[in-house]
Amino acid sequence: MVTIRVLLVDDDALVRAGLRMILSSSEELEVVGEAADGADAVAAVQASRPDVVLMDIRMPGMDGITATSALRRLPNPPHVIVLTTFQADEHVMSAIRAGADGFLLKDTPPTEIVNAVKLVAAGEAMLSPSVTRTLLAHLGTDETSDRRRTAVQRLSSLTEREQEVATAVGSGASNAEIAASLFMSEATVKAHVSRLLTKLEVTNRVQIAILVHDAHT
Repeated sequence: MVTIRVLLVDDDALVRAGLRMILSSSEELEVVGEAADGADAVAAVQASRPDVVLMDIRMPGMDGITATSALRRLPNPPHVIVLTTFQADEHVMSAIRAGADGFLLKDTPPTEIVNAVKLVAAGEAMLSPSVTRTLLAHLGTDETSDRRRTAVQRLSSLTEREQEVATAVGSGASNAEIAASLFMSEATVKAHVSRLLTKLEVTNRVQIAILVHDAHT
């Protein structure tokens, strides 16, 4: 069994203790470190090499958004799930654009937190369709036409099949769901998603979803 290494980043020690207890309930997860702010998080990632970072957004010093950007610039960066109190938090969108793989509300049930970490570690979709729609609905309207033009241009480089996969990813579908709807194997879907990340120059599935959304705005 492969163990998923997790780093906890939150300025509240009680929150970190609660998350550690939740994640320790799964034999597949190992908490390899903690950090109280963004700057410490970058150093902790370099020291402990986690697979997934649970990152609070609001912290003194370097916040979670800046820290996420810094982590994305590292060689072999970890997956990042941002933690927030409000689902429609404007900072969540900034964190997603900075490279976070998704977000969790701090009051998310323990089993869902564990499953989210496992999904993200596997490169799967973490955001459910309903959460994806909520997140995209809160995209700002500023420069919408510019974003649409850029998105359409980037998506036009894809083959017809890749565009179908991108659209499915944009709807929040998992690899299994995409495989079933497009009549292909999950391995083929994973290969397509990997090519999408490279061709679209994005870091994760959520950013593919944002591009698809922008193209149809």
